[in-house]
Amino acid sequence: MAIKGGIDARPNPVGTIIGAAAIALFFSFPYLLMFLSSLKTREEITRIPPDYFPVTPQFSNYLTVWSSSVAPGSSLLATIVISLGATLLVLLIATPAAYYVARFRFPGRMVFLFLVLITQMLQPTVLAVGLYQQFSGWRGYLVWVALILINGAFNLSFAVWIMQSFFASIPKEIDEAALIDGLGRLQTMFRVSLPLVWPGIVTAIVFVFVNTWNEFAAAFILVQDNALQPLTVSMPRFLGMYIRDWQYLFTVAVVAIVPVIILFSLIEKRLIGGLTAGAVK
Repeated sequence: MAIKGGIDARPNPVGTIIGAAAIALFFSFPYLLMFLSSLKTREEITRIPPDYFPVTPQFSNYLTVWSSSVAPGSSLLATIVISLGATLLVLLIATPAAYYVARFRFPGRMVFLFLVLITQMLQPTVLAVGLYQQFSGWRGYLVWVALILINGAFNLSFAVWIMQSFFASIPKEIDEAALIDGLGRLQTMFRVSLPLVWPGIVTAIVFVFVNTWNEFAAAFILVQDNALQPLTVSMPRFLGMYIRDWQYLFTVAVVAIVPVIILFSLIEKRLIGGLTAGAVK
């Protein structure tokens, strides 16, 4: 179909494919380089000028790292537990809070939302001394609980902000109809409103999970036991004290991003829906 002036309005499929491939290659290149580096020997990875591809892929690097005295298994478990715990905690608190803020008008509502947004400016690094004084006595697995509480607190504000905007986009008449039909307020929220705001919930889940997965400052301050440290804190130990085995560090980095990739692959469609919601009317 052509428009006035004889200009074809249809996009060029070949150009679209080439452009998409170029963008995908640009953003995936660091991860591809990291994976290739994890398959090199120490001599290959320190060679100048460097070679992008290993002469003989050393898949044994993964077995070496996993069977070493600083195996990433416990650190990976710590990161998964803390990330999932913080995400669940935020969802349990942010969902009813966002629903209430979106559905009810109360004195100081805008001030509350403004303060919620202001808390995004705070980071664990800024409150390092206070966090250490508050949780320094938490030992053993309680330190994971402390990190769950800290990460949940620092990510709660964004979750409330993003989810209340999705709840506000749902017409109030839907809730009113459910209430007339005999549902309670909580039933209306869980059975009527929540299924309509899944894109927003998924967006909050990804944000909280990834932020907690990558958090370093609070974990570095509070977790002194090597067996309980998350990956962000324990990764430098794979370099060695005197010998820099960079290939092992890249190996652990590849292991660390696999769960995040799996999460994104599972909820990709809903995430895109959440990020683009409201873009088309």
